[in-house]
Amino acid sequence: MTGDGSMTPNSVILVLGGAASGKSRFAQQLAETAGSSLLYVATAQAGDSEMSERIVRHQQERGAHWQTLEEPHDLAGRVPAAAQGKAAVLVDCITLWLSNLLLADEELAVKSVWPAVEAMIAAFDRIQAPVILVSNELGSGLVPEYPLGRTFRDLSGQVNQRLAARADHVWLVTAGLPMVLKAPGQT
Repeated sequence: MTGDGSMTPNSVILVLGGAASGKSRFAQQLAETAGSSLLYVATAQAGDSEMSERIVRHQQERGAHWQTLEEPHDLAGRVPAAAQGKAAVLVDCITLWLSNLLLADEELAVKSVWPAVEAMIAAFDRIQAPVILVSNELGSGLVPEYPLGRTFRDLSGQVNQRLAARADHVWLVTAGLPMVLKAPGQT
């Protein structure tokens, strides 16, 4: 986005919000302003019938101008090639991606998350389209009862901070209302 609200190639936009806050809808609307050839990077995995139904519903809502790349783990390795020729890339969502990495091997994943995050951030430079990242803001909720939950909450917050530091634009969506947290030139 520029001062007039338009996105530029190599823009990184982070959209944060709570569950069912409207963040994904807002991110999709942002992406759709960039053009008609769009890439949706889905990090969710259909672990049960309810999640399978959600995935199908979201695909239908996006429409034919979206290409979907299902990638639960290797964002840095797969997204740049899939993004070639696209007007914008939407990654939904970083929180699920972190969950996938953490659950792959809890002990190893905590150590391997940061290299994966840094590799993803480095990959942004190879994408000639705006990249819009959706992530959950988990820090406003209750302290999780279990150690893995606390580890996940803390890790999500730290990754969101790292992504926000790199992002050109950061939005927070609450009750469907987007608020600018960071615009170009702000740190």
